[in-house]
Amino acid sequence: MGYAARFDEFGRPAWIALTVLGFIVFWPIGLALLIFSIWSRKMGYWHNHDEWHQRAERLRDNMCGGWQSRAERREERHARRWARHMSRHSSGNRAFDEYREETLRRLEEEQTDFHAFLDRLRMAKDKAEFDEFLNERRRRAAQGPDVHPPGTTEA
Repeated sequence: MGYAARFDEFGRPAWIALTVLGFIVFWPIGLALLIFSIWSRKMGYWHNHDEWHQRAERLRDNMCGGWQSRAERREERHARRWARHMSRHSSGNRAFDEYREETLRRLEEEQTDFHAFLDRLRMAKDKAEFDEFLNERRRRAAQGPDVHPPGTTEA
């Protein structure tokens, strides 16, 4: 059993301790261990690459006000392709095929309506925030150029 396999039994803390010890003894050894542990993915940061992308997309979506993420758009395209694919292939039962086509058409309409509703909702929120900004600005302009003494901030 090799040294790497022995340290793998103890997991990531053993690799971290070995790397720190390598830096203490002689820094090139520590650097070599650090590069090896990252390259061989011993540290475990890259085991679930998709999870990191999903977290980053969620964070971006939260920061951007909930706009549709790239993954959601990709999923929608995939769903539409799958629906077109399924609608082209007959199941052998015409009644079921007609029911399926009608259901898929209705679901696509509902999805389109829902996205339009979300767009209107976002627009209304943006308009309300902008109106609030303009009203606050008008109130400040009506109060005069400098209501507060210099050096103080508005609460």
